[in-house]
Amino acid sequence: MKLAACYIRVSTDDQLEYSPDSQLEAIRRYAKANDMLLPEEFVFIEQDGISGRKADKRPEFQRMIGIAKTKPKPFDVVLVWKFSRFARNREDSIVYKSMLRKQLGIEVVSISENVGDDKMSVIFEAMIEAMDEYYSINLAEEVKRGMTEKAKRGEALSIAPLGYKIENKKLVIVPDKAEIIHTVFEKYAAGGTLRGIAEWLNDIGIRTKRGNMIENRTIEYWLRNPVYHGYIRWTPTGKTRRNYDNPDSIITKGSHEPIIDDELWERVQERMREQKEKYVRYRHDSVTGTYAVSGLFRCSSCGKAMARSTKEFLQCTGYAHGTCKQTHNIRINEITAILSSVLSDDVKNNTYHIADDGKAALSRSDASIIGKQLERERQKLTRAKEAYLNGIDTAEEYRANKRSIQDEIDRLSDELERQQNAVKTDENGLAAPELYDVYRKRCESAIAAIESKTMTEAEKNSTLKGIIRKAVFDKESRNVLIFYH
Repeated sequence: MKLAACYIRVSTDDQLEYSPDSQLEAIRRYAKANDMLLPEEFVFIEQDGISGRKADKRPEFQRMIGIAKTKPKPFDVVLVWKFSRFARNREDSIVYKSMLRKQLGIEVVSISENVGDDKMSVIFEAMIEAMDEYYSINLAEEVKRGMTEKAKRGEALSIAPLGYKIENKKLVIVPDKAEIIHTVFEKYAAGGTLRGIAEWLNDIGIRTKRGNMIENRTIEYWLRNPVYHGYIRWTPTGKTRRNYDNPDSIITKGSHEPIIDDELWERVQERMREQKEKYVRYRHDSVTGTYAVSGLFRCSSCGKAMARSTKEFLQCTGYAHGTCKQTHNIRINEITAILSSVLSDDVKNNTYHIADDGKAALSRSDASIIGKQLERERQKLTRAKEAYLNGIDTAEEYRANKRSIQDEIDRLSDELERQQNAVKTDENGLAAPELYDVYRKRCESAIAAIESKTMTEAEKNSTLKGIIRKAVFDKESRNVLIFYH
């Protein structure tokens, strides 16, 4: 049984269509006939005279969309009398129907304009998809054209960067934030490094506008952003993506006050050019390809992944980006040997770490998902009872709905119990004695994969990932702690 919502709006320019009560009655009949439960709290009716041309002018529509975004999913389908009741503006219709369907798994169904399920419906659906794509492309082109024109006029684009805010469509300096930007430029011009400046900012609690820690590339972006020098940069062909010399970029004089003067800006740009030329000979080709321990290791200091820094070495990605102070640089063959040794020690001592925080790692995400589904079914049961008590459903309909929903609740409860008991651990998060044989065999398989002369690196990696959830490397002690699936 599906949970339904309904949206009702009477056109202000069509006095011959059904009244809200008539639409609701027809929608209730449709819901019953199609095994759907329509709770009272999911009936959304606009007041008389509300226009359908713009979604932001319809409060009940916006309330319905807001509820639809909650977790777990509150309903499975939105019923309307006609598709034109959902939206008169085609762009709104495409945006909201696409969002409901693709992001939330909620369909919009017209009870009087059923497309059917015959072969012609395939053509109809294809036409809708083609129209969606056409309007999406057309809208993107219009936005790009508008942004390009704004850039040419030197007007603010998108959100304001750190150091500015937008007032009346113009960039206005925020003094305390602008001081941070000015200090970053001064420190770099005086010989500071991207990493050093990032670490200093993180130490004093400075974060990006989105609340993230400062990274090397954040500092580089600030130092190369002409907005601080009083200019606007816009790249119509796509994002800048650190290609600050992109020939497609449009750079024009802005209408805002600069934070950085000409002299400081030129000193910083000149030093960046010198650094680029100085270290170009040390650059190495991008390292690609899978290796045996790819994606397994985590930094003990910050918890971030360790990845290849060169062909032979691993490094903490947090350290590489300037957010972790402790280097974890180590040769891949050396850390692989340590991993093999720890696997052997775990077999010898029967110390198989399964979980963090005393919870079974294997079942955590699965149990969470099942728990949400279980709660949703219990909500259905409550609403089915309310529908009976309010006289919407008959006693026979209520019994049938209750039986169907209870069967699903029982099934999910059994599955939740199975997941929660999937991995048994002791008070230290180690595998229980009855699972020693299972984990001993897994460790032996992992050791055999590492030592194999015939398996490819990709095959070794696949085997290890099927056994090891993560391995935490401590640079100072050169220890590895393995957590198993």
